[in-house]
Amino acid sequence: MSIPLRTEEEIVKLREACKLASDVLVMIEPYIKEGVSTGELDRICHDYMVNVQKVIPAPLNYHGFPKATCISLNEVVCHGIPSDDKYLKKGDILNIDITVIKDGYYGDNSKMYIVGETNLRSKKLVEAAQEALYVGLRTVKPGIRLNEIGRAVQKYTESQTFSVVREYCGHGIGTEFHCEPQVLHYYADDGGVVLKPGMVFTIEPMINAGKKEVRLMGDGWTVKTKDRSHSAQFEHQIVVTENGCEVMTIRDEEIAEGRIQRVMVNV
Repeated sequence: MSIPLRTEEEIVKLREACKLASDVLVMIEPYIKEGVSTGELDRICHDYMVNVQKVIPAPLNYHGFPKATCISLNEVVCHGIPSDDKYLKKGDILNIDITVIKDGYYGDNSKMYIVGETNLRSKKLVEAAQEALYVGLRTVKPGIRLNEIGRAVQKYTESQTFSVVREYCGHGIGTEFHCEPQVLHYYADDGGVVLKPGMVFTIEPMINAGKKEVRLMGDGWTVKTKDRSHSAQFEHQIVVTENGCEVMTIRDEEIAEGRIQRVMVNV
């Protein structure tokens, strides 16, 4: 398994792409309200990326994906296709996944949003999905096995009475959308991979309110929970450092909360 180790020059470019990707998630939040379609949200993001940020939306036409963003609503686990027929209603939860390409370098992140107020179980699910990501981030440091991330995420998620999706995972990223390593969010064989400074990848646990099983819909993209329970996911792109990791897609709101920092020292 060949895992790229990024140079400082590459990391500078990745930081720029990641900041732009995280800015899209901040920009779109005021538009998320009852009555708006996921198709409209996608158009707003697409316009902002192309005309304001001057970047390329990575999902658009990626293996035939038809939109600039993935928007996954309620029981949709991932890869939801935005549509003018899907309108937000009070209590909905949704994930918006943004990946941009800036000068050939990729920035990838996602975030959950709640439309108004939702039920307590879904609210707890969203909170647990964010903490599951943070648990993974706090685990990263050079010298550990890659599967320690999955072990920590799974242990936390199941302690909250939720389940971890098995079929989809985090991934290496840099000058390509997906590369090695595959970052599982549950404990499994990792092929002996040991983390080293310069590795760049995403951590993006998908967790379900019900059972872990999922189903792929007929469009070839949309993944839903098999039992129709709600699903939630947060994603950050990181680079392994000498004593932890740098969260390259961190948002100011998260820094203000104090639960994670841009530079995580995990000793």
